[in-house]
Amino acid sequence: MRSDPLKVVQKYGGSSVATPEKMAVVAGRVAKRAKDAQVIVVISAMGDTTDDLIAIAKKVNPRPDPREMDKLMASGEQISSALLTMALHNLGCDAVSFTGAQAGIITENIATKARIKKIDTKRLRQELNKGRVVVVAGFQGITDNNIWADITTLGRGGSDTTAVAIAAALNTPEDPCVCEIFTDVEGVYTCDPRIEPNAKKLDTISYEEMLEMATQGAKVMHNRAVELGWVYNVEILVAHSQKECPGTVIKKEDKNMELRNPVKGIAHDTDVAKITLVAVPDRPGIASRLFKALTDGKISVDVIVQNMSARGKTDISFSVAEDDSDKAMEIIESIKADIGAEDVILTKDVAKISIVGSGMESQPGYAASMFAALAEKDINILAITTSEIRITCLIKEDRIMDAVRVLHKTFELDA
Repeated sequence: MRSDPLKVVQKYGGSSVATPEKMAVVAGRVAKRAKDAQVIVVISAMGDTTDDLIAIAKKVNPRPDPREMDKLMASGEQISSALLTMALHNLGCDAVSFTGAQAGIITENIATKARIKKIDTKRLRQELNKGRVVVVAGFQGITDNNIWADITTLGRGGSDTTAVAIAAALNTPEDPCVCEIFTDVEGVYTCDPRIEPNAKKLDTISYEEMLEMATQGAKVMHNRAVELGWVYNVEILVAHSQKECPGTVIKKEDKNMELRNPVKGIAHDTDVAKITLVAVPDRPGIASRLFKALTDGKISVDVIVQNMSARGKTDISFSVAEDDSDKAMEIIESIKADIGAEDVILTKDVAKISIVGSGMESQPGYAASMFAALAEKDINILAITTSEIRITCLIKEDRIMDAVRVLHKTFELDA
């Protein structure tokens, strides 16, 4: 029997607190949970606040300084954390709001995309032991615990990452901490239900499957947050912030894997661009030089294809996030002559479509079925990449909805 209350980290996204009315609903849920648990709430900026701040910044300066952008964007979460705390006070619930720095979140010194180095949980534990709900501004941290430290932000999905990281820092076998991610959907679905009405909500999904889904475009959870949960064995509930529903639990692999459909879900991503280096010399070190330059520029690369071209040279194609494509092109142009590429082509109207499932690892035929289904709908495949539990194709962006629907039907995910 537990003598001390369970620790719970709840995260609420921006759409969940977009209005004072929604904020009040969230406050009621938090206050109810706090009656039988020690609760930390990680909160995102209200509604479209972050996008609005970015738009204002670019009107002031089309190329704003990244350090100043971190300081600006972190303010949205600080506002919502203070307002939620006020709403909790109005319900008679003792609560205190923290910035990321006050919560002890220490990050590397990389503006707009910092990664968490450690979390000093001393102050969090002190407030919890006083019986308070602690409301933490998500998406942010600080470079060090001193007066010269800079505010940093964690990049896309930063509030998810904040929540899981805090839960991981507080989690021990003797005193576990669970993480609950509340958003505007009821859980993790077999595909985007806005595209395929027959999409089914999953009761559970493994860390590995969810990581692949998130990396390949499923928006419900960010891949960094899933990875943290996996590494530190923090079970993660994904559920609706405004409805009472069971949600989806992300946890260790289901031992009954072979008893279910080997394909767990369909992920897609339209924030994709394809870059092709044409007629690159076929010699050792070229690919290393290219991808090291992109890595140094903090550009993540996904699908990579290399083909022999004319005159004994090669073409190298790869995908990046569309938002990173212009920066990637600048980097490549700076080394184009050095690596001997004759031309560089940027294509932005592409998308990724993936089938994911740990059951595919031990059973053949899924690639053939996927390619046949796409061919039946006359959907051309531009590139292919695989992992043990995932098959991903690049296709034209205007065919992504057809691809999601036909693959969902082909692998009987509506059953």
